[in-house]
Amino acid sequence: MNNTYVAIMAGGIGSRFWPGSRVHRPKQFLDILGTGKSLIRLTFERFLQLCPKENIFILTNKMYREQVKEHLPELEYSQILCEPSRNNTAPCVAYTAFKLHGINPKANFVVAPSDHVILKENAFLETVRKGLDFTATHDALVTLGIRPTRPDTGYGYINFETEDADGIHEVIRFTEKPDIDHARQFVDSGEYLWNAGIFLWTAENIIRAFEQHEPEIHRMFDEIKSDLNTDKEQAIIDKTYPDTPKISIDYAIMEKAKNVYTIPSDFGWSDLGTWNSLHAEFEKDEHNNALNSDNIMTYDTSNCLIRAAKDKLVVVKDLDNYIIVDEKDVLLIYPKDKEQEIKAVTKEIGEQKGDVFL
Repeated sequence: MNNTYVAIMAGGIGSRFWPGSRVHRPKQFLDILGTGKSLIRLTFERFLQLCPKENIFILTNKMYREQVKEHLPELEYSQILCEPSRNNTAPCVAYTAFKLHGINPKANFVVAPSDHVILKENAFLETVRKGLDFTATHDALVTLGIRPTRPDTGYGYINFETEDADGIHEVIRFTEKPDIDHARQFVDSGEYLWNAGIFLWTAENIIRAFEQHEPEIHRMFDEIKSDLNTDKEQAIIDKTYPDTPKISIDYAIMEKAKNVYTIPSDFGWSDLGTWNSLHAEFEKDEHNNALNSDNIMTYDTSNCLIRAAKDKLVVVKDLDNYIIVDEKDVLLIYPKDKEQEIKAVTKEIGEQKGDVFL
């Protein structure tokens, strides 16, 4: 039996990518990179090189069930795990672990977001295989760490032991998004990595970790495990899941467990968390503008990201370091260095305009 499985998390809204990403059409279902394929499709195809399609599961919100099926028609509905509420990542990891353990007690699996960019796929798969080999033979929880290229305050950081066992290092501590001075210190030290949010472990070991460090979540799923992988699964999840503690897997497990390891990695990763990160990945003109259409004309404009319908003529003059995103019902023009405010702006829009524009 193939013991390798993949769980792709695809339930987020991507509010910092507004107005491209909307509640009913979040960024994982968009062709953000202009490749002709959505981000979730690219992620799925990447993992097909690791395990058969039958071993790939999607974690998503119930409202996205049909969109997942549309983008990934190869999957059975039983492989689309539908959360009735947004309770952060720890409950969805626990749900997956108990389900996979019921299918195969030796399940060894990857948890990965659906909307990240991986430019060096071969290097990525090689790193994942190394991690899975390690978790298959050790009581270990592994997280992939990205070698930082700049002091970025938008990522969490992993402090790791410099000594290693075949490229796998013990984790000393996690630090959530630091200020710029600490970020510079972390990068200069060479002892910190960006936290990519990609995890590897066996179902048995992560279930044990929940029992030790987040017993309430463990209890709730342990009580319903006999109904998972049956025709009662969705009904019992709909009843139980909304009451699970709302906590991330980082806070619930990774920051508490003593058996956490990381693999310093370099495979062309970006979490595509913001428009700024998309600007960094996109091909740019001689003035460092990332334009998605030949019908965008710029004059004395630099360092901008400009996206519009490809049949719309857009003319921009005398702007530097701006985001311009033109959707049918929303036009966003915002300073690129203030893009972290966009999430708060969407909240205010919801309060003043309702959800029609969200």
